Amino acid sequence: MDTMTFLKTILYVPLYNGLVFLISAMPGHDVGLAIIILTMIVRVILFPLGQKAARSQLALRELEPEIKKVKEQYKTKEEQAKKTFELYKKHKVNPFSSCLLALIQLPIIIALYYVFFKGLGFNEDILYSFVQHPETLNFNFLGLIDLGGKSLTLALLAGATQFIQSSISFPKHKHGSTPAGGDFKENFAKSMQMQMKYIFPVMLAFIAYQISGAVALYLIVSNMFMIAQELVVRRQFKKEQVKNHQSHELRGNQK
Repeated sequence: MDTMTFLKTILYVPLYNGLVFLISAMPGHDVGLAIIILTMIVRVILFPLGQKAARSQLALRELEPEIKKVKEQYKTKEEQAKKTFELYKKHKVNPFSSCLLALIQLPIIIALYYVFFKGLGFNEDILYSFVQHPETLNFNFLGLIDLGGKSLTLALLAGATQFIQSSISFPKHKHGSTPAGGDFKENFAKSMQMQMKYIFPVMLAFIAYQISGAVALYLIVSNMFMIAQELVVRRQFKKEQVKNHQSHELRGNQK
């Protein structure tokens, strides 16, 4: 069994059947409600992975001032790398965990995307025996938007929610924080963040409009869930930081 067949069997087919089942269960066979519920179910399942990735990113941001000091204090790349990894070890931070978690999530998110991209035309060959497709479909979401066709409204909302999500996920850099001609990696990272924040939402809105309202609705729900997840994780992380700081001060006073 090749990789694509394996991924189709364990990801695409179950998600496809889940969509068909939810459409059958929705009042009036509402496709929009089924898309929202399936997207939320998948995002809830992936929440622990997303939470760990978000916490890892926050922990790395907290260490940025100390990492900057290491780069200023040690001139060679070998010394900088050694001291930086010692810093990671001391604070129990894995700089690669967020990348690994993102790679685990990516096939699932792509499979879910293809379910909404291709799955609205029923394929009985991959339906489970206990899943029956409805005879009729209601693509008229909220009585206003046709999910089977292009929707400018939903496409713009997909772009807007992506912009908000990117704005929350990526930290703001103070003007002049990186000197001109400074570290290439820092400049490259900031450039990528700027593109993710401003260019990617426009591209996403264009793609969502070109495909269908169903895909745009999926992107909106997914982005909104990720926004809420980021805010929850940030609040939890901030509380833990305050608690740890207070405990540190208490131990210092007792000494």
